[in-house]
Amino acid sequence: MAGIDRSLVADVPIFAGLAPEQIDKLLQEAQSVRYPKGTNVFQQEEEAHSFFVLLHGHLRVFKLTPDGQQVVVRFVAPGELFGVAMAIGRKTYPATATAVVDSIALVWPSTAWPRLVATHPGLAVNTLQTVGRRLEDAHTRVVEMSTEEVERRIAHTLLRLAQQAGRKIEAGVQIDFPITRQDVAEMTGTTLHTVSRVLSAWESQGLVAGGRQRIMIRDPHKLLLLAEGAHD
Repeated sequence: MAGIDRSLVADVPIFAGLAPEQIDKLLQEAQSVRYPKGTNVFQQEEEAHSFFVLLHGHLRVFKLTPDGQQVVVRFVAPGELFGVAMAIGRKTYPATATAVVDSIALVWPSTAWPRLVATHPGLAVNTLQTVGRRLEDAHTRVVEMSTEEVERRIAHTLLRLAQQAGRKIEAGVQIDFPITRQDVAEMTGTTLHTVSRVLSAWESQGLVAGGRQRIMIRDPHKLLLLAEGAHD
């Protein structure tokens, strides 16, 4: 079977600073796997058998609470490392990852992780930075949920999604993967009713626009002012 082309991972942060031959060795141990829209890459509390880098598509990562509530943790964008439970000392996956569009990922067996980071220390450093950024993002969201009114939480969430996966078009910035109002509710710790009410109000003010699974930010600057509480 032909090896995976190094050019596919040219912009992947966890490979930053690694020599081309080091990247080639890492890719020799990976498989490229397709995940059709709607399929799970892995499920919460499943044994962490693999770790992954997303090459194409988008994934929705969510947790079920003990009382059965669903919380969207984040969306995975191309180039991101995910499912690396071993790096945070876990033997099971802490959440479920589902393809929101047809997606492709590189997959390594978790058993290879200790050897790969021992052989390529740069991989460990880059992974630590990735995990650190996610922890910082999680802390930011906890503070927002604890201290901010719901409109500001929703504004911050939409701006983060636009930064992660925004595509500039003539009318504004399109969040470039399917996202529902229910997803936004689960990311901001509020209800579908509240998100619908807020987004409908913003649509009438020309801040956002969207269909059933699409959200476009028509006025990012005004939304930023609203997120920062400067709309009074």
